Amino acid sequence: MPGDDLRDAIERVITVFDLGEYEVTAYLAVLEHGELTASELADRTDIPQPRVYDTVRSLSDVGLVELKDTRPMKVLAIDPRDAFEGVQQSLDDLVDDLSQRYTEPTRKPEAVSLVKSKPTILRYLEDVIGAAEYELMLSLTPRLLERYADTLADRQSDGVAIEVVVSPAEEAPDPEAFDYQSVASTVKGRRGITTPIIAVADGSYSLYASRESVQGSNDRYGVIFNRSELGFLVSGFLNTVIWTTAEVITTDGDELAFPRKYGTIRRAISDLQSLSGDFYATVEGRDVESGEHWVLEGRIDEVEFGTNREVATMTVETDDGEVAVGDRVAAYEDIEAFEIAVGRNAPPGL
Repeated sequence: MPGDDLRDAIERVITVFDLGEYEVTAYLAVLEHGELTASELADRTDIPQPRVYDTVRSLSDVGLVELKDTRPMKVLAIDPRDAFEGVQQSLDDLVDDLSQRYTEPTRKPEAVSLVKSKPTILRYLEDVIGAAEYELMLSLTPRLLERYADTLADRQSDGVAIEVVVSPAEEAPDPEAFDYQSVASTVKGRRGITTPIIAVADGSYSLYASRESVQGSNDRYGVIFNRSELGFLVSGFLNTVIWTTAEVITTDGDELAFPRKYGTIRRAISDLQSLSGDFYATVEGRDVESGEHWVLEGRIDEVEFGTNREVATMTVETDDGEVAVGDRVAAYEDIEAFEIAVGRNAPPGL
């Protein structure tokens, strides 16, 4: 498509979709009732009477309604399949032509990125889901859960351990109609609309976004921690504040397969507290006091949470004695854990 034609095509599409608040309100009212006079339209909406005529003429100019020249004038609905048929084809052609001009930018991974646009936030959300190697925790709206259901099912079949919080819980899909177990081992519902959108892959690659930002609000934001040590902030918040205040919708109840890897000690402890028998761990981390890099192996002697889960400790019996292992920024324990592998018969490799 030549340059001038492409510009004209963009302007035509924008003209149809660039509807103001009154136009949108009027259009939906006419669609609902099929036929309305100007007076009836003003009565059924908050459009001021003097603005009704200009509003419906704008809708008529772009082919969304038909104006019947009677006394009083009547506004008739046009089947949206007919009204948008030409626009849909024009949009498809326009996207194809624009895609031919598109040059993908080189995106250098940043440790921390602040993003605002909804498409960018959703792209990163999908990227975090795809990047998980062994552990994925999510806080999603019901709509996002359904949007990524197939992707989550594929990741779970790849062996990634997935846990999901859905909010608001009252809008979560009915377990009788939605296969929760195909997308996650445990799904919880959380009351209200205050829960942010969160994704954490392997305890490090993380996304935190306000709920409004994925609804298209331009003054809200998302934060991306790209394989950053700061990702533990998002992981810790999700584990302690969000996960603990949600109610179980469904859990698979299956025996967990070992060996398995954990990016956060809280997830490991949550699993181990529900199981019996001896377990062994291999832990990579660093000494809390010296900062020295550690890799330790041994039998797990004890796992426990402190009050309100602010402290999570795993005690490992090694050849050199007991070692207390904590989560990121641990202070009470001997070792701050970066990655944990747990097995039933012997310490597994990382």
